Amino acid sequence: MAAHNRRMSGKKGAQVGSGGQRRRGLEGKGPTPPAEMRKGHAKQRAAQAKSRRATGRQAPPRGRGGKSPSELVVGRNPVVEALREGVPASTLYVQQFIDNDERVREALQLAAERGGINLMEAPRPELDRMTNGLNHQGLVLQVPPYEYAHPEDLANAAYDEGEDPLIVALDGVTDPRNLGAVVRSVSAFGGHGVLVPERRAAGMTAGAWKTSAGTAARTPVARATNLTRALEAYKKAGIVVVGLAADGEVEVGELEALEGPVVIVVGSEGKGLSRLVGETCDFRVRIPMPGGAESLNAGVAAGVVLYEAARRRG
Repeated sequence: MAAHNRRMSGKKGAQVGSGGQRRRGLEGKGPTPPAEMRKGHAKQRAAQAKSRRATGRQAPPRGRGGKSPSELVVGRNPVVEALREGVPASTLYVQQFIDNDERVREALQLAAERGGINLMEAPRPELDRMTNGLNHQGLVLQVPPYEYAHPEDLANAAYDEGEDPLIVALDGVTDPRNLGAVVRSVSAFGGHGVLVPERRAAGMTAGAWKTSAGTAARTPVARATNLTRALEAYKKAGIVVVGLAADGEVEVGELEALEGPVVIVVGSEGKGLSRLVGETCDFRVRIPMPGGAESLNAGVAAGVVLYEAARRRG
């Protein structure tokens, strides 16, 4: 738990028990070191890079797929729902002297039962600062960064299992709930993962985790710096790229390519596939809709094609 605030008197001068800390804080600490020796300074990073080039050493490797930033779930109902759905969490912050209602008790119980979640007590001003003034109601849950896979990892995992890759790529899908629904469908129909672009796209937030209904824990999501280049790399590896489009030349039920290694590309509900991604696809496939609907959201569209692929694969 965080330390309680010390009450401060209105008197000027050092407080009882300061131990001379203020006086020591005013003492000189010697000359400021040069920029090349100051941790985190741009000149230090440049000097380190120059040293690596001179010795032939490389910078420490980064994660293959990268990480998302950490996230905060704010408010009593959202925090309880996130804990119920198994959203990964590192710390549960609880406001000091909070009104202990049923939701607070459930949040504390769920966090304790899951294990691995730090419980931290914090004053309200600190929670206000953390959440930029949002109505946190005394509960804040910190979600750790999501570890994205690399696009190659999805195909390699399928081949390691002796199976043809079945992957869904999302183009311009910005709603995390749609991403979560796609992850859930991929898991249900035996797919090997989901590929998303790094920019202007939904990521694995708490909302996506919740919509996936726990399947995000076993279905990898990869992130590509450039979606078109990632799809071209799949094609070079012998994987067929199939794009869903309302004006596609082939109906999904007639597409034999779904029996082999395939990437299914789903665009946004409003705009569909972007031009470059559409031109990269080997096939443009349509889903017949006798009811007259103009389009389906990404989760439903992916589920339809994944079902057809699973049926053809037996």
